[in-house]
Amino acid sequence: MTPTPSTEREILARISLTRADGGLNPEALGWSRTPLHDTSGIPDRRSWGRNKRWEYWNVMSPAHIVSLTVSCVDYMSLHEIWVLDRATGESAGSTVISPGSRSAELPASLGEGPARARTRRLTIDVDESLDGTRLRGRALGVSFDIMAARPRDHDSLGVVVPWLREEGDPTRFQYTVKDVARPATGYLSVNGVAHDLPAGSWAVLDHGRGRWPYRVHWNWAAGSGIVEGRVIGLQLGSKWTDGSGTTENALVVDGRLSKLGEDYVWDYDPERFMQPWHIHGETADLTFTPFYDKHSQTNALVIASRTDQLFGVWSGWVRDDEGARVRVDGIEGFAEDVLNRW
Repeated sequence: MTPTPSTEREILARISLTRADGGLNPEALGWSRTPLHDTSGIPDRRSWGRNKRWEYWNVMSPAHIVSLTVSCVDYMSLHEIWVLDRATGESAGSTVISPGSRSAELPASLGEGPARARTRRLTIDVDESLDGTRLRGRALGVSFDIMAARPRDHDSLGVVVPWLREEGDPTRFQYTVKDVARPATGYLSVNGVAHDLPAGSWAVLDHGRGRWPYRVHWNWAAGSGIVEGRVIGLQLGSKWTDGSGTTENALVVDGRLSKLGEDYVWDYDPERFMQPWHIHGETADLTFTPFYDKHSQTNALVIASRTDQLFGVWSGWVRDDEGARVRVDGIEGFAEDVLNRW
């Protein structure tokens, strides 16, 4: 397989993701450096069962990994809090699937309100402020209060991905915001033991709004850290964007985003996920070396999923939009392989 380039349009002004009839607004196709898409048309009763909304945050510190999910897929809501002790390999937290949407509160568009999950087994609060996002959660044996700072002039990647029907009018599409290299501070408590998040802790956001096909296979990868005195953020995706004319690949250096308009080749062994991954093309040559596999499976009749989220260390280079090679050696993050029926 050879890498392929794509031509994508940068969105520069506020725009609605959907038309008045609920379909995809063709003028919304493209990418942005800051969230500009109005996604209040998701959900829509005319597409009930295909609407997907979520907020996912991952925080990596030198000692722990923390993640939270608030999501609703019309007929069910799925929420999760997960914490890994990197030294011991022990994990804690809870995953809850509840019918309908009552347990989930999600903003119509990113930044326009809180995200909350309320169940008997966990609570999650995601609140925006001028200088960052406050992440709070509580589950059995776990609680945290973390601020994901938003540095001044910090770019994030917003992308609209269409899935085309044969007649050319997409009825399935996704708007995603991937925000990497957000400095994180705060505290975490596991089984009554409190831990401060030290310098070198980083948060990553996956914000999603769209209408999905029932079966989807995807790769997502991200990394954050400091290399040669510069803050580096890496964002990569594959499989789910194939054939759409769109990529979700980007490099962020000291807050400035370079859009990587190329479908990279992902070389990894799905039978041996813990072996190094190689992601490469004309504008990147990257190696990801895992140290932990967060494997999970869900089978709740209508919903079934298999996720292998590998945490590890990146090395290699990416070419920015000015043609310079940027080293990413030593930044930490994850790469995942996910198969969903939902």
